[in-house]
Amino acid sequence: MSDATDDEKDILRTTPVDVVLGNHILHLLQLAAIHLAAEPPQLPAAQVTIDVVAAMITAGGERLGEHRDLYRQALAEVQQVYVRAASAPAPAAPAPDATAPD
Repeated sequence: MSDATDDEKDILRTTPVDVVLGNHILHLLQLAAIHLAAEPPQLPAAQVTIDVVAAMITAGGERLGEHRDLYRQALAEVQQVYVRAASAPAPAAPAPDATAPD
C-alpha cells in the first residue's frame, strides 16, 4: 500500500472514534440539507439521510462524546426543514402560453 494510505490509516487509528463519527454525522446532515435545498426538494434522498443520522445518534448515544447534543440539535433543525419542505404545496403548473398557436 502507498504511504498516503498508511498515513490515512494512522490518522484514523489515532483520532478518537467519537470525532470521526461526529464528522460523518455532520457531513450527512449537510447532504440532507443539500437535498432539501434543491428545486424541487429531493425529499426521498433527504429522508433516508436523516433517518440514517438519527439511527447513528441513537445507537451512539453518550458514546458520541461531548458534542452529542450539538448533533441532536443539528438533526432536529434538518428534520424541521424536511417537515416544512414536505408539507409545502406543490408548485403550480405554468399557465399555457397565450401567444402559442394551438
